[in-house]
Amino acid sequence: FSRLPTVGIGGERLYVNQLSQAELDELSNKTPTLTYGQAKQAPPSGFIPAHVAFDKKILKFDAYFQEDVPLSAEEHYRIRQVCIYYYLEDDSMSVIEPVVQNSGLPQGKLIRRHRVPKNDQGDHYHWKDLNRGMNITMYGRTYHIVDCDPFTQVFLESQGIELNPPEKMIFDPYIELRRMPMRKYITPSDFDQLKQFLTYDKQVLRFYAMWGDTDSIFGENRTYIIHYYLADDTVEVREVYKQNDGRHPFPILIKRQRLPKTFVDKKKTFPSCVLEISDQEVLEWYTAKDFAVGKSTTLLGRTFFIYDCDEFTRNFYRDKFGITDFQPVEIKKKPLEEVPQVIPPYNGFGILEDSLQNCFSLLPKPPRKDIIKILENDHKVLRYQVALESPNPEDRKRRFILSYFLSDDMISIYEPPVRNSGIIGGKYLGKTRVAKPGSTTENAMYYEPSDLTIGSTIEVFGHRFVITDADEYVLNYMESNAESFPAATLQSLRDHFRPRQVVKETANR
Repeated sequence: FSRLPTVGIGGERLYVNQLSQAELDELSNKTPTLTYGQAKQAPPSGFIPAHVAFDKKILKFDAYFQEDVPLSAEEHYRIRQVCIYYYLEDDSMSVIEPVVQNSGLPQGKLIRRHRVPKNDQGDHYHWKDLNRGMNITMYGRTYHIVDCDPFTQVFLESQGIELNPPEKMIFDPYIELRRMPMRKYITPSDFDQLKQFLTYDKQVLRFYAMWGDTDSIFGENRTYIIHYYLADDTVEVREVYKQNDGRHPFPILIKRQRLPKTFVDKKKTFPSCVLEISDQEVLEWYTAKDFAVGKSTTLLGRTFFIYDCDEFTRNFYRDKFGITDFQPVEIKKKPLEEVPQVIPPYNGFGILEDSLQNCFSLLPKPPRKDIIKILENDHKVLRYQVALESPNPEDRKRRFILSYFLSDDMISIYEPPVRNSGIIGGKYLGKTRVAKPGSTTENAMYYEPSDLTIGSTIEVFGHRFVITDADEYVLNYMESNAESFPAATLQSLRDHFRPRQVVKETANR
């Protein structure tokens, strides 16, 4: 725009050539539009999507349907109760029948969650189509809705739907017939086995006994538990096993049965061994009166000494027979002789500590390692050059690299290959700990960095090596940790490297 005069003659302000307020507002609105384009309109602030507004809001209706039972003489139809769920989020429905244990029917989810078709025209069920006291047909099965939960009632009434009065749920007539009390029979007052079983079912007397088998060879005193079942007067004897007792796991010594106490006088021609014992051969059976704490009882030829019982047995004898003396008898056991553990001599295979674990357990565990030492000295290796001390002149010229690993104090020896020497180089000794001469299994002594000095001789499994040289890292490491090494070892390395340092300093000058 060209600049227009703002004042006239005499300095009076002109309002004819100036822009009005409406034109100024229009220019202010158009300037960003020309620069950045048309402004986007913000969405209305009050809009909430349906999947957010109705999230986790479900309408629940209680219903039932009738199912025919053609092949049954006791019932002609069956009433099955279901729950109809309507999900407001996406107008889907599902029908779930509560699972009844041992019903014999496939229950649970009858109709999976989806939009259920209403008719053949493509319409689907809506929450406006659901009400109490109405029938709804889904996939050929008619459900009768009887009631709904409070949330469903409040929601439908808020939408202006008039709900029908609730109805009572109809139950299956056959199940109601089964729930009716059965006919009771009065048992005679005198003693019978059924009354004994109903009165004392699951009531067992427990006695702690010991059988002394010390008369036989390798015999010992063994503990047992005697169970007396009050429901049918049967006796069971179970053996008590302990950990690492060396016995086979056969806990039942005498299976649950009635045990005879006194037999009828037999004739000489009566066989001494019979398959079954009936009431005609037995004069008296074992009962609860025949067991008492501190007394011995003979069961099938074995004499058991009862030394204690449990609390239920004490209360039963106190209420039934009036016995109050239940002082347990202390059983003294012979102390086991401690067998000294003799460790066999070391056979030379493997590491001494690792081979020693086989003497302590059938499943040996690896010896413990010093984790802190391994982490601090990881990848720290001291390397030395050694020569083989041998009467053969060919072996005297052989040179080896001895590596000492500071993380686990192990040594490995490697022979660099030399062309046309006639000797195959490579690994001479794997990574292992090397014991000093004169070391024993009781006092094992292994080579340490302080033992590796220039000119010293070390013996490795019968072979003698002389240290002739070392890396400069060995000298630097020992000088940085001088308090951990003897002065003689450090001085030998300094004397060995001094000519090299003099030559290096001369070359630098």
